[in-house]
Amino acid sequence: MTAQTGTATHPAITPHAEEVSRTYEEGIVAGLIGAAVIAGWFFLLDAIHGRPLYTPTVLGTALFGSARESNPFEMAIMFTFVHVLVFAMLGGLAARLLALAERDANYGFGILLLFVVFEFGFVIAGMFFAEDVLASLSWPAILVGNLLAAAAMAVYFRRHHPNLLINP
Repeated sequence: MTAQTGTATHPAITPHAEEVSRTYEEGIVAGLIGAAVIAGWFFLLDAIHGRPLYTPTVLGTALFGSARESNPFEMAIMFTFVHVLVFAMLGGLAARLLALAERDANYGFGILLLFVVFEFGFVIAGMFFAEDVLASLSWPAILVGNLLAAAAMAVYFRRHHPNLLINP
């Protein structure tokens, strides 16, 4: 009777699993970059107007309601947490779509169209459902912030997908 030594008890990670993991990791990093850029944009605008953390406080109050015990800093932190999570999910989705576009360049145009619809859909939805928030924040500032975040994410993705082709 011989004893087996050195046998693996865990199944090997498949190349597909590694690719999926890398794709979502890339997406989360891109999302964090986008969240940081838009947060920095609004921090800069708020600082110029002499009201630091105004934007995340207003958005946090709109999202969570005005709780009596919450101070503006707590509201800004709670909104920032949700903001980062949403951007990480959007980055993951974008990374997955880019992985599809690498296999079939025709998906690329769909990704661009999805971006345009999402970008303007966000502003339009804000006009209908959060008009009071848009009254206190200017929609052009929101649009510019979203475009800056998207551009930063695009630069990151371009560095990781230099051979990506997009067909109309």
